[in-house]
Amino acid sequence: MTKDELQAQMVAAMKAKDKTRLSIIRQVMGEVKNLEVDERRDATEEDVDRMIKRLIKQTGETLEMSIKAANNQERTDTLTEQVEILESLLPEQLSGDALVALIEQTIAELGASSKKDMGRVMGALTKATGGNFDKPAAAREVGARLS
Repeated sequence: MTKDELQAQMVAAMKAKDKTRLSIIRQVMGEVKNLEVDERRDATEEDVDRMIKRLIKQTGETLEMSIKAANNQERTDTLTEQVEILESLLPEQLSGDALVALIEQTIAELGASSKKDMGRVMGALTKATGGNFDKPAAAREVGARLS
């Protein structure tokens, strides 16, 4: 997602009067703005995706603590909704048959044959997809294909 697309999402949330979605998008926009000010450059699509992933991780950790505490169901519901909104801002993750095809192609390109090559294969997958794939499923598939 680019900064302009994020801005358009924010305007749509304002028009829909969706306060939760608006607050989450504003939080992401604030992170992007901080990056632009700190590094004195425009934010790239990868930067925006990285910010969203970081916020998903932070909100997810807070959600886990809220679930463990089990004393405020309203807060837990709000955090769950926030994580869902953040995940909707990310591009669709590569999984299933498309992931298997990419794994086969990567293994063939690298000439990987043993478990020792697993790190190279996973690194190449990360580079090819920008880290936007189901990592546990990919690790199982690569491990099964390399002997």
